[in-house]
Amino acid sequence: MMMTVGKTGATRNASLPESGKFGNGAPRVRLAFRWLRRTLVASALLTMCYWLFASDRYVSEAVVLTQHTDKIGGPAFDISAFLGGAGGGPNRPDQLLLREHLLSVDMLQKLDAALDLRAHYSDTRRDIASRMWFRDASVEWFHRHYLSRTHADFDEFSGVLRIRAEAYDPQTARKIAGMLVAEGERYMNELSHSLARAQVAFLDTQVQAAYDMVLQASQILLDFQNQKGLASPQATVESIIAIIATLEGQRTQIQTQMEALPRTLTRDHSNIVMLRQALAAVERQITLERAKLASTAGNPLNSLVAEEQRLRLEVDFKKDVYKTALVALEKGRMDASRTIKLVSVLQAPILPEYPLEPRRIYGIATTLCIFLLIIGIVKLLEAVVLDHVD
Repeated sequence: MMMTVGKTGATRNASLPESGKFGNGAPRVRLAFRWLRRTLVASALLTMCYWLFASDRYVSEAVVLTQHTDKIGGPAFDISAFLGGAGGGPNRPDQLLLREHLLSVDMLQKLDAALDLRAHYSDTRRDIASRMWFRDASVEWFHRHYLSRTHADFDEFSGVLRIRAEAYDPQTARKIAGMLVAEGERYMNELSHSLARAQVAFLDTQVQAAYDMVLQASQILLDFQNQKGLASPQATVESIIAIIATLEGQRTQIQTQMEALPRTLTRDHSNIVMLRQALAAVERQITLERAKLASTAGNPLNSLVAEEQRLRLEVDFKKDVYKTALVALEKGRMDASRTIKLVSVLQAPILPEYPLEPRRIYGIATTLCIFLLIIGIVKLLEAVVLDHVD
């Protein structure tokens, strides 16, 4: 019995150091969580102080729409418009292209050259959290800060581009937004004009090539005619055919006269001999004329006519190509002169009267809610840890 009590007492004595160990750690846990809560409260106060004393930023907004001048007058059925504007309409690619240009480094460099944005963004009179820390910052950091102060959002429903520029004073904000609109219109027009100029230059080259081919084909036909000594083989053939027809008529007439002679005349009669000689001469002439038209030797007129017709067809074809190229060139020039991507300003850049940024009440309320939530989580975590420690 004594031994049992001794063992129990020993067991209790052995467990006392462990309990004392955890009991000594509870104050340290409470102290750590107390410092954590104080840090969170101080951070919340600093954040709310920032929202209260942050530098004012004025916002100038503009709304633009890119349109083709050759499509403004004619209404067209658009399934996207029928479905409520989904997809942004047919001008969506141009709107997105304009958006990318407005947010590009090239646009930033133009704005900096005209308005000295580096000096404006890095003004030491502004709070350190919202301004750019160094005036000579790298282009990458400068562009990142520019993107945080300038926005160009494409509205998928209405198909318009909303431009939003922030600055520390109203005049600068309006100048930034106005220059974005002006440079965007100039860029879109230059883009369309460069494409039109390339098309016109290509058509002009094709017209010149077609004209050279017409001259070459005409010169080949002229050389052929000079070489053969015939201005028009076809006209020569027609004249020979007319001669043969006349000779055949004469032959028929002579044969008729011979048939009309009295049968009593001898074969050696002078009239018969004369008519036979005339008939033979006419037949020889007919044979000669026919030989000029067609023959297996030499260069008969029918082959010359076929060759000339081929050359004339080639000349006519080259002329038709030249006419088609001229028509295409004139149409391309007209399209180039009237195809302009017009940036329609639905809302001009306004001169702001009240600083919309920073949103102080919203920021303070959001900061307060977030930190209260975090403090609640920390308090709950503290309770769980102390419960395990105790």
